[in-house]
Amino acid sequence: MSGEPEVAVVVPTWNSAALLPRLLDSIAAQEGAIELLAVDNGSTDGTVDLLRERGIPHLTLGRNLGFARAVNLGAVRTAAPFVMPLNADTELEPGCVAALAAALAADPGLGGVQPRILQLEGGDRDPDAARLYSAGMALTADGRAVEAGAGEVQSAAWLRPREVFGVCGAACLLRRELFAELGGYDESYVSFYEDVDLNVRARILGRRFAYVPEAIVWHAGNASWQVGFERPGAENARLVARNRIATQAKFMPAAALPRILAVETGALVRAARQGRFLATLRGKLEGLARLRRSLEERRRLAHGGDLTRARTWLGRW
Repeated sequence: MSGEPEVAVVVPTWNSAALLPRLLDSIAAQEGAIELLAVDNGSTDGTVDLLRERGIPHLTLGRNLGFARAVNLGAVRTAAPFVMPLNADTELEPGCVAALAAALAADPGLGGVQPRILQLEGGDRDPDAARLYSAGMALTADGRAVEAGAGEVQSAAWLRPREVFGVCGAACLLRRELFAELGGYDESYVSFYEDVDLNVRARILGRRFAYVPEAIVWHAGNASWQVGFERPGAENARLVARNRIATQAKFMPAAALPRILAVETGALVRAARQGRFLATLRGKLEGLARLRRSLEERRRLAHGGDLTRARTWLGRW
């Protein structure tokens, strides 16, 4: 594509050969110049060969270092003013990148924007009939993150632009200066909840996020993750349990601790019913073991910003 790129698209890949062709085609169909870089996390299924055959710039890591590390490495190796992390199991509708870039450029106070992310189920790609995957990230009263509108039939309420707590890491557009100021995603998270953590830290610094529904992205959801582990659901549960505690410790008020304990106890009960008790318990114990580090980060964030800027979004959809 000709012209000076405004957007750097960073695609972490991991055994994604079956997913990438549609994503790459959808990126090539976008308007304007795009700086594209794939960061491969040690694929063994021909993903790197596919990237070479397509002439896609890529960085090969040799082993899986996680989503957070892959995006950070991609971001520092690109130069466009906006950074767009994209999961390998996504596809972009025409005009998506241009709509996101225009919204971010129009409001200097925005740290990032998110498209309307739709659930990719089977071969049907009707934007009007699909269910939502995410219309922005929200926080429950106990500090857990949820994707607003997830699983719902689209209605007029989800077709209006609005400010949101944060943006989903599967597909979002971030201002490079904010990404650099935050040090990117917290690489200790590896994968899962790194986007929640970045949103929290950005909010504490006073940055805002917006939902841009005219920009549409399809998302299959954890498609690459499913082929990487013998029990991908259990590994997911471990990382979410661990990383959620780390993020809550960074900004939640002490008065919320009884509520958090009740919710986390309930999570263990549900995990037992789903056959993921040990993985979830292990994640919680790992999160508690990292509590000192998280509390040190909390003090640093409070010194440079205001924790209540994130807390005001608790329980708000």
